[in-house]
Order: sequence, then C-alpha cells, then structure tokens
Amino acid sequence: MNHLALIEKTRSLIAAGDIVGAESALVELADSQGDWALMEVLDQLPPKDLLAVIREYDSSKSSIVNLMLTPQQFARAVVIEKQYRDLTRTHLRGMMNSVIFRDGTEPMAFLSAIGDLEGGSEALADYFEEKWSRIEAFARTGSFDAAEDDGGLIDEDDLRAITYARPRLEQDEVADQDWMQLAWLLRYENPDLFIEMLVVLRAKARAFDLGQDGEELPEDDGKVETRDTDLGKATPAALESDEESAI
Repeated sequence: MNHLALIEKTRSLIAAGDIVGAESALVELADSQGDWALMEVLDQLPPKDLLAVIREYDSSKSSIVNLMLTPQQFARAVVIEKQYRDLTRTHLRGMMNSVIFRDGTEPMAFLSAIGDLEGGSEALADYFEEKWSRIEAFARTGSFDAAEDDGGLIDEDDLRAITYARPRLEQDEVADQDWMQLAWLLRYENPDLFIEMLVVLRAKARAFDLGQDGEELPEDDGKVETRDTDLGKATPAALESDEESAI
C-alpha cells in the first residue's frame, strides 16, 4: 500500500471512530517499511487526525506513533485538543507527558514548539489548570508548597524579575516526568512562555471565581462529551472542519 492510500485509510478509520484500527495501520507501516515511512505519513496527516490517535494515551504500552512525533507535529495537535470537551484534562496531560518526556527527547523543543503557535499558552494553562494554586506558589516563591505563598498577586513586571532568579529547587528534585518537572522547565528554561501561560491560568482562575467555567462555549460550538472519545470511539465534529482554521 502506498503512503497516499494509507493516509486515506487512516483518515477513514478515524472518521468512522475506529481509533485503534487507525493506530494499528500506522504501526503496520512502521513494521513493514520502517520508521522513516511512518514519519513521512505522520507529516501529511492533518493535525485533527493525528490528535485523534495520540490523545488516546495508554501508559501500559508504548506507542510507535508517539515516539516518532516531531515537536512541530505534536504542537499543531496540542493546540486544538481543547476542541474536545475533556473537562478533566486527563487526555491532554497523558499525551503531553508521554511525548514530551519520552526517552531520548529534548522536552524544551516540544514546549517551545507549542509556545510558538497561537493557542499554545492556553493549551499549557489547560495542562496546569488542576494545579493552579501550586503553580502560582511556584511562580512567586520557587516552591510548589502553596502554604509558603502569602496569596498576594505579583504583577507581570515583578513576576518577570523573580522568574529569572536562581532556582530554589533543582530539576532532579522535581523530575517526576509530570506537571512539576514541566513547570520547572518552563520557568527556568523558557521564562517568557511560563509567564504567558501563567497570565492565561490566572484569567481562568478569575473566571472560575466569578462563577464561570473558564471556557468559551458559544452556542452550537460543535464540542462533544468525552464519554465516547475517552474510549476511542469518536472524533468531535468540530475537528472535521479545516484544521488550519483552528490553529
């Protein structure tokens, strides 16, 4: 099967809700023609289709698809993940951790690629949403212990000054391949992106305090519940439109 035919087959399987079948087709390609063939196909898949496959992260098994993703491919998928109505952010955190912290990769290449795209800071804020108070404490004190934080907001200029300060925690102290390590990397290796993310995170927190849900949900927004997508059975209708308009 040539690559164009495989791309069409993969897209058809995804459109039919057979995410497992789509991933299997990609794995078979890598087994039969090698990793470079898979990389070529992944580069031609629309971000919405690539996202449908990689967001179904299963920590019990490794995925050749996740292993082959480039930072740019991954970033284009991440910034449209919000079009799924996954209020728990479980899929977003799972796929980000599995790709960004995979063996032999450079995490900052992926984080910088996400930050370079419109919607990147918002995607990162969504990733940290559940840990807002501890991220805020880390921004102000250099520690993830919210009890050390006096709760007073620091403006962006002062925040920028302290963000560039010497780390209070070393990376190996928070090397959990999860949110703490990701926050550390952002703050000390890309502080501008960390501040951009934090500004968005603060806005989401304010919206929550005002009784809003922090999400822009216009009438007929095309989003779907994750009851089916969590099982790999559906792709939101919103992602069926031209994905470039969402990036």
